[in-house]
Amino acid sequence: MNYREAYGFHASNGILSTMRTNSRRDLCHPQDYRAVAAIAHGLQDKFYLGNLDAKRDWGHARDFVEGMWLIVQQPQPDDYVLATGEVHSVREFVEEAFACIKRKIEWTGSGLKEKGIDDKGKVVVEVDPSYFRPTEVDMLVGDASKARQSSVETQSGIQGARRRDGQGGP
Repeated sequence: MNYREAYGFHASNGILSTMRTNSRRDLCHPQDYRAVAAIAHGLQDKFYLGNLDAKRDWGHARDFVEGMWLIVQQPQPDDYVLATGEVHSVREFVEEAFACIKRKIEWTGSGLKEKGIDDKGKVVVEVDPSYFRPTEVDMLVGDASKARQSSVETQSGIQGARRRDGQGGP
């Protein structure tokens, strides 16, 4: 018997996968899309990211807030995972962001020396170790099947997160 059952609390837990917001700098975010736009307009030369190969189940914070509200509306308390089930790498986001400005990125080097070079031959992405997580995990993906069965789920996945970021693209 857990605490919730022992004391008759209507308390639920929500485990949320990686959220896209404007406040995290270790993953690719709307600021990075703005950096790509600034590069396209000649206002910036390059930008820096951490682990380009980090793969995450990306959801949008707005979807997760809605999911949390739906969790507390359930007739019986329970534990839920909120996730999209889609896995995408930071590298994918970078490539897609540059594709929006009709530039292809080629990667050279590896690890901390890896660089993204656009089709004009300019270094536009570099790795900065200060953006690495102290306990880096290669892949994080959530199983939200229980939440879906209870009609508690994120709605938009990564495409919706991109649209919500106001970018129309990645």
